[in-house]
Amino acid sequence: MLREGASAMSYIKKILEGATLLPFVKLPFAGRPPAPDDQVRLDLVEFGRMLHTQGFVAATDGNLSVRLDHDRVMVTPTAVSKGMMRPEDMVIVDMDGNRVSGCCSPTSEIAMHLTIYSMRPDVSAVVHAHPCTATAFASAGLALDQPLCSEVVVTLGEVPLAPYATTGTVELSDSLRPFIPEHNAILMANHGVVTYGHDLRKAYLRMEAVEHFAKIVLAARQLGCARSLDDDQLEKLFEARSRYAGNAH
Repeated sequence: MLREGASAMSYIKKILEGATLLPFVKLPFAGRPPAPDDQVRLDLVEFGRMLHTQGFVAATDGNLSVRLDHDRVMVTPTAVSKGMMRPEDMVIVDMDGNRVSGCCSPTSEIAMHLTIYSMRPDVSAVVHAHPCTATAFASAGLALDQPLCSEVVVTLGEVPLAPYATTGTVELSDSLRPFIPEHNAILMANHGVVTYGHDLRKAYLRMEAVEHFAKIVLAARQLGCARSLDDDQLEKLFEARSRYAGNAH
């Protein structure tokens, strides 16, 4: 029994190390760390599923991207559910939006992503989604710029409202341009939300923060007594925000 148990453990160990023992066993990343591009593919799949699980997107809505280097961006494919993507579905484009590799077509809103990258050298990831409450504010023509929560002031700041523009057009990028330099999250009128950051995790978390804040603002207004922070309180929070930004890596 001991020899049989040891043999079984040895067999399992070889499989996990990526040994080719059976022709039908495919473990593409077993036994070795994924290459940088492979890891980005996995990250896009993971955060796409998180968007879908949270209800921030439905059907084939939304898109995500990561800047690979100065010349290339990896982006999610068009017309694919963010909850059903596979690593091999991802598309790499150049900074003009031309497909470099991948069998799928890139998201139709790639121009929006590239505009953000061109204006913000510090940004390496972009997330676009349609979270229900925040998108309701955008559809009602209301920005999320009332300073109600100290945490939001520190970590997110104001979320402005960009005017309406048709999805997938140059006009959409143009509508965002005035807000991109000074904000990390933008509501798009009658459309949704775009967030961005130095990595995909940060961009995704900002999307969560926008929707959470939208729910708080809605509830406070329904209660009829939404009270904004005063100037002195805001000044202290802005100082804290500067320290927070300086310590964030």
